[in-house]
Amino acid sequence: MDFFHVDTVFLRRLYALFFIEHGTRRVHLAGITAHPTGEWVTQQARNLLMNLEDHAGGLKFLIRDRDAKFTDAFDAVLTAAGIRIIKTPVRAPRAIAERWIASAQRECLDRMLITGERHPQLILTECVDHYNVHRPHRALQQHPPAEHPHPPTPGANVRVLRRDRLEGLIHEYSQVA
Repeated sequence: MDFFHVDTVFLRRLYALFFIEHGTRRVHLAGITAHPTGEWVTQQARNLLMNLEDHAGGLKFLIRDRDAKFTDAFDAVLTAAGIRIIKTPVRAPRAIAERWIASAQRECLDRMLITGERHPQLILTECVDHYNVHRPHRALQQHPPAEHPHPPTPGANVRVLRRDRLEGLIHEYSQVA
């Protein structure tokens, strides 16, 4: 888990909190705020555990940095769910998180003018959905984190369907029978 910042056209900085499941590469956008506090981060952890429901039981570790916003209350919420907190060394790279941040910025955020706090929430929700459902990953043998049933085998009756996301910024292609 980590934060990254999004700058608006009005020179306001917003912070997005996200979690990535290491094994599946599935991303969860926890929230966006202009003023992240320990209480806000703790509430986002509670919300994430509620959204994951039964799936939260499979989570064993949470790797995080030593940011002061990750308070003892934050750790207690996750520890109560059976998740062990692992703090990274100072300035240690978090390759998976940093790659997702770079992808989200390069593919979505850098190509749009962000106007307010709700705007990046909408954009990043679409970006996360695309990342989890459609975008292939090398670590997953070119499958997306939320694998759908295999597409139909190529044949005479197969068509390619194009779906535009974020007003045509992202194109998704799939086979339909």
